[in-house]
Amino acid sequence: MMRDAPFGQVVHYLSGGRLFKYPEEMPDYVVPAKYLRRGDHSPSRDSQQTLSADERTTPTAGRKSVDAQTLVNSNSPIKRNFDTDQEKRDREDGAQEKKKKRAGGERDLEGEGNGDEEERRKKEKEQHPGTADPEKARKEGLKYQYLVDFEEGDQLNPHSWSNRKRNFVAGEVALMTTVVYIGSAIYTPSEQGLMLEYGVSQTVTILGLSLFILGYGIGPMFLSPLQETPHLGRNVVYWLAIFFFTLFQAPILKPTNLTCLLIFRFITGFVGSPILATGGASMADLFTPRNVPYAMGVWSVGAVCGPILGPVVASFAAMNKGWRWPIYELLWMSGFGLIVFTFFLPETYAPTLLLRRAERLRKLTGNDLIKTRFEVENPKGESILKMGVTQIKMAFRLSAEPIVFFCNLYIGLLYSVFYLWFEAFPIVFAEKRGFNLGVSTLPFLGFLVTGAITVTVYILYHKLYLLPKYDKNNWNLAPEERLRLALFAVPFVPVALFIFGWTGQYSDVHWIGPTIGAALYFPGIYCAFQCILLYLQLIYQDKAASVLASNDLFRSSMAAGFPLFGSFFFHNLGVGPACSLLAGLNILFIIPLFCLFKFGHRLRERSQFCAS
Repeated sequence: MMRDAPFGQVVHYLSGGRLFKYPEEMPDYVVPAKYLRRGDHSPSRDSQQTLSADERTTPTAGRKSVDAQTLVNSNSPIKRNFDTDQEKRDREDGAQEKKKKRAGGERDLEGEGNGDEEERRKKEKEQHPGTADPEKARKEGLKYQYLVDFEEGDQLNPHSWSNRKRNFVAGEVALMTTVVYIGSAIYTPSEQGLMLEYGVSQTVTILGLSLFILGYGIGPMFLSPLQETPHLGRNVVYWLAIFFFTLFQAPILKPTNLTCLLIFRFITGFVGSPILATGGASMADLFTPRNVPYAMGVWSVGAVCGPILGPVVASFAAMNKGWRWPIYELLWMSGFGLIVFTFFLPETYAPTLLLRRAERLRKLTGNDLIKTRFEVENPKGESILKMGVTQIKMAFRLSAEPIVFFCNLYIGLLYSVFYLWFEAFPIVFAEKRGFNLGVSTLPFLGFLVTGAITVTVYILYHKLYLLPKYDKNNWNLAPEERLRLALFAVPFVPVALFIFGWTGQYSDVHWIGPTIGAALYFPGIYCAFQCILLYLQLIYQDKAASVLASNDLFRSSMAAGFPLFGSFFFHNLGVGPACSLLAGLNILFIIPLFCLFKFGHRLRERSQFCAS
């Protein structure tokens, strides 16, 4: 694990591969026969080391020629990769004969339909012996002879890791997701201190929260493509994100003025966004599709509970030590995460892992035709800038799709109301009930109680109902089936708003009333996020990154604006009427969600981007 972490990668590079060695760099490593050209040996690495530099860079230079017929008649494990000239001619003649028969029978097969024709071509491609021409393989969809892929039980493949290792790595990503999300609301207890120190209004200080949210909404549009680039992978972007996230806390702690503080609040949200945006993708790297919903469910708890825990962990420090101490706490948490990421976070992105293996094999064998699927499909490489521009354009195009537009709007509303709690809680618990700054944030802990119950129910729902149903139907259920749980959960949102608003409106009502009301919000927002975002990934499979980036931008932009008017909203309307208005909006949105569940297939049929 340390070898594959950033620390191990740097040491491996600086030592020229002598430290933290990979299997391909071990003295007793035997090159698999499929990666050798005609006439190449498959000896241990010791014999490869005896070749000169020129010989190692020339595929067959300085190596004993191997008679093909001898290999065919021997028990050598590499004989299957070599054919005699006669066998090669026979195979080519057979292929030509098949081609002639197929051409002659095209008229007779016209009536069989496109489906039969595509099936026949698919079988022919599967039976093709393979080609060493990457251009031909790419254009004709044929097997590539020197393709690097994971073997069965390959320890390079994250799906083959032990459960303990997978869970540990998933825990690292979930931990830092929680820390960055805590960074948004951990700032709110500092607002009063900033108002006194700089002599500004509350609205100005709330910008520190809004700009952070806006930063991590915009960031994925530009930074997410970096993690989809095999030459970088997830680790480099993750490490740089948490490094700069930690570094840029310094200007916030010692700002020259309030403007400097607000600018760096936006920047820290921006640089921390890759951890939030692609944490779910890391779960998919680690776990099989059948187990991904469980991993996503647990990871999402950190995403939802992070903002809730922010005020709780910071309020007493801000009250007793001043507004800088919440930022110190964030610095300590992110610094701890930086140390863990540096020494113990291995790469999980499969194209990156395979690309590095291909580079080691090319260096070892001198066979420059050894390539990964990414290299075959992108012979000229893929520009990071081009990927970013393409994703941004696609994100905005997809936002105009009726399904995406509604889902973005609804998720944005749920997210915005969620961040309004940070302005409502001081009014309900501090102003109306006289709690001090620290105690007024403790009712947020009610979310943890309903969160534990919700996640348990979510996992049991998948295990006992959804997966058996998919198995029974051979995994051919409509994607709308993923929305069923959301329909049962989202009514909790208006119920929570009504209870919180009208029990919080009157100071003589016990504090447990609004606490229970707020806690009931968790099942609605959690299940809505899980079900709707997974539904979007299923129906826009090839465009999932762009769809999720557009959703992140949309909901974060909405949520960034709501806290700015939150205090006026609750003071002018009253907590009860204000929450009733929000509850009414949420009730209205349940109707189109139900229509999407019933008639979503019709919208998908009309879309040019939806997967069939």
